[in-house]
Amino acid sequence: MNESLVIDDLYFVLQRSDSRKTVGITIDRSGELILNAPSDCPLEIIKRIAQQKRFWIYTKLAQKELLCQNQSQKEFVNGEGFYYLGRSYRLLLVQPKSATPLRLYQGRFMLRSNEKNHAREHFIHWYTQHAEIWLQRRLNLFSARLGVAPGIIKIQDLGFHWGSCGSQGNIYFHWLTILLPPRIIDYIIVHELVHLHESHHNQQFWQSIERVIPDFALRKQWLAENGSRFVL
Repeated sequence: MNESLVIDDLYFVLQRSDSRKTVGITIDRSGELILNAPSDCPLEIIKRIAQQKRFWIYTKLAQKELLCQNQSQKEFVNGEGFYYLGRSYRLLLVQPKSATPLRLYQGRFMLRSNEKNHAREHFIHWYTQHAEIWLQRRLNLFSARLGVAPGIIKIQDLGFHWGSCGSQGNIYFHWLTILLPPRIIDYIIVHELVHLHESHHNQQFWQSIERVIPDFALRKQWLAENGSRFVL
């Protein structure tokens, strides 16, 4: 029977086997992390090996996500879908009558045709603006529940990270976060807020998240398996 195992900020499926002699780690096509271990191997040894291999895991996950991004590169043409809060909206190139280069109107992203060469910049600007408003509102809600007071909130490009908590209490979110479904964004927000009083991914950290989001493990797994779809 498979087990779920969270080590630091990594989520594993633990598979034990009587025929297995050593502990091994594999990453499947979807990005799921699988720990293969002997049936009688103590859990502490399995955790220690996984922690020792974490930088290798991060590297492989980053390579896999980059590959997925390259395969899913968007084209700024009529009918292309672009995510916002988990829902895909089709792009429509319109005549340059509006002063706004890009807007979401009547279920479509409207991009002025004469701004097509700068479409990516306009989308990043649009996503960043809307993320600042939406994330701040949700962050205020969860800050009150957790009894924390974050510092500055910034939306920027964080590479392969969805969020980050700085040493001064500032919280950073990738602008791509606003493309995700709201329930997944909430998990990311709570994850970073909990870091304000617990810097390490220890048992207390995950318990704090669970008190606010009881199904956080499912949301965390969903993000690991589906996050690479939400790219520009």
